[in-house]
Amino acid sequence: MMAQPSSTPLSSPVSVIGSQFMAPYQFDIKVEINSSGNLVITDTNHKIMLKVKRCDTSFHSQRVLLDADDKPIVMMREKIMTEHDRWNIFRGDSKSKSDIIFTTKTPHMIQFKTCVHVFLANKTSSKGVCDFKIQGSWSKRNCTIFKGDTSTTIAQMYKMQSSENVKFVKNKFMVTIYPRVDYAFVVTLIAIVEAMKSSDTKDAIAVEVGGQAGQGLGSMLGAVAFS
Repeated sequence: MMAQPSSTPLSSPVSVIGSQFMAPYQFDIKVEINSSGNLVITDTNHKIMLKVKRCDTSFHSQRVLLDADDKPIVMMREKIMTEHDRWNIFRGDSKSKSDIIFTTKTPHMIQFKTCVHVFLANKTSSKGVCDFKIQGSWSKRNCTIFKGDTSTTIAQMYKMQSSENVKFVKNKFMVTIYPRVDYAFVVTLIAIVEAMKSSDTKDAIAVEVGGQAGQGLGSMLGAVAFS
């Protein structure tokens, strides 16, 4: 079901990455996460609008937002050695501090629900009230993007249903973009949250595997000790 228009209309356009990614009307986009962890964003007519490609390095989790012709729009890069899942977003494929458009961070080290705060370039110190925030339940594909610390909605995620059996489709979901909102900015925030959740899943698997290995080793050593 499509999200309803915000009860608090936007007083000004939301253009963070570029005004060319805005429309004067509300519309829906479809986000698909493929087996490689890349995102493909299409309109309701299945036309590719944007792509998000993983480009991790040995030290950094990274994503690049591309247009339909694979031209870089923004580079998303996780900051290492931080406690709040901080990410820097750069214009194009740059990694220069002078090209930072905005930064994100989680307000709490431990979170039971998704919550990410966004600070525009003039607030890279991440102090004060956030400029935008995304919060909700990622696992249920029910996240909302708000303007600042307000109830003004600029985009809304919701689950995609299969027309055949009315079951929810895995790794695909819809996003309602509100009028005069930069949809490239919205997709970037969604890509960052997806990257965070993907990293959390890998960490949890690593801990579980490590624990099982440790138990196995302990059993072997115990058997040797008492043999």
